[in-house]
Amino acid sequence: MGLGGISIWQLLIILVIVLLLFGTKKLKGIGSDLGGAVKGFKDSMADDEKTAQENTQEQVSAEEAESATAEEETQKQDSPQ
Repeated sequence: MGLGGISIWQLLIILVIVLLLFGTKKLKGIGSDLGGAVKGFKDSMADDEKTAQENTQEQVSAEEAESATAEEETQKQDSPQ
C-alpha cells in the first residue's frame, strides 16, 4: 500500500494519463506559474511581517517619547522654583 491506499502503480498510471492529456509543455507552464504564485505569496508574507515589525517599533518609540515627556513635566513640577 502507498499513500492512503493508493499504490505506486496507480500513481504512475495517473501521471501518464495527465501527461497524455496536457502534454509536457503545458505542464511545464503550469508548474512555472504555480511556482511564481508561491514565490509571490512568500514575498508578500515577508513584507507583511516586516511592516508589522516596523509598526511595532514605531509604537514603542512613540510610547517612550510620551513617557519621557511626562517624566520631564513631572520633574519640572516637583523642582522648587
